[in-house]
Amino acid sequence: MQKLKGITRIAGIFLLLTGLLSSTFAQTVKENPDLDAKVKQFLSDPANRWWDLNVPHVDGQLLYDLVIKGNYKQALEIGTSTGLSGIYIAWALSKTGGKLITIEIDEQRHKTAVENFRKAGLSEYIDARLADAHQLVKELKGPFDFVFSDADKDWYKNYFLDVDPKLKVGGCYATHNISERNPGSRGTSRGQGGNSGGMSYLEFIRSLPNYESTLDTRGGGMLISYKRANP
Repeated sequence: MQKLKGITRIAGIFLLLTGLLSSTFAQTVKENPDLDAKVKQFLSDPANRWWDLNVPHVDGQLLYDLVIKGNYKQALEIGTSTGLSGIYIAWALSKTGGKLITIEIDEQRHKTAVENFRKAGLSEYIDARLADAHQLVKELKGPFDFVFSDADKDWYKNYFLDVDPKLKVGGCYATHNISERNPGSRGTSRGQGGNSGGMSYLEFIRSLPNYESTLDTRGGGMLISYKRANP
């Protein structure tokens, strides 16, 4: 009987703590039903065509969930395309009180994305830059707590090396189009990467002792890496 009372007491404490944590988290997420309805309507409108440079919706939802779960606020997207992934990220940031910087080098895609952000009602949560990410990523000061990399695949490692010092501990670095069969281009440009230059991007990320990475294969292949400590 005494043992049973002890177990019951522990269970009660656990439920209390769970409730407190849920309550605290709920207070950090800003609900906006009108904006939710507008974004959902825009995403479901068959008139909006999302070509192959955009992520599939399942990956967009994954990005949204990652931002909400981590309560991230300072986000960077490398490779806007016409804005589908940016909409999902910014939608989540509208609830956490954050903002997204997104970079696109193609002027027409950039213009289309800006218009899509406006139609979805998310423009105030997005700083859309028309620029060469090879250069701009180096110049951005950060810090960031969420990064989505979906630009030129042969530059993935360079982007990571440029952003890593600006990513907060506890932050998330997500990389698209990664799978076990397509682990990312080998090597890196401009002499970066040291003696790991011959490794694939996936192998390189997995070799980092201060990152914890998982591979989500439900959509286009999303490598999700959490920064657990500074080097």
